[in-house]
Amino acid sequence: MQIRQVPYDHPDAVKLDAEVQLEYAARYDSEGDETVLHPRMFDPPGGIYFLAYDADGRPVATGGWRSQETNDEGYSDGDAEIKRMYVTVEARGLGLARRILARLEESARAAGRTRMVLETGTKQPEAIALYRSSGYTDCPKFGHYRYDPLSICLAKPLA
Repeated sequence: MQIRQVPYDHPDAVKLDAEVQLEYAARYDSEGDETVLHPRMFDPPGGIYFLAYDADGRPVATGGWRSQETNDEGYSDGDAEIKRMYVTVEARGLGLARRILARLEESARAAGRTRMVLETGTKQPEAIALYRSSGYTDCPKFGHYRYDPLSICLAKPLA
């Protein structure tokens, strides 16, 4: 597997984003994640986006972070918010999510971010288990889904 930094609007990123939206829609009986994301939010140094490719060059996993500062959605200064962590069905169980998570944390720390934050949901037990086993703990809710009872917000200091 090879992990590459790419723009959020890279064709392979767009393809996997469409797949993860279908998964969100199925799990939550919804239209998918309605959080507004713009490709430039993931441009360094204010963010980053990664894709993992298998040995045949197929995109199989993705994840990014975007900078956040204190605002009316509950973020804090220095936050790096994880977005679009996803591993295709055929590539699950290979440790790709954990590898991408490590790269996200490393890059956020290098960019001067002080805390990694994320929002997930109760219908994503695999994601919750990954984050908790990686040192993430519950934090006050933030973001687009902060009032949704299915939302879970987690954080990890980067110091």
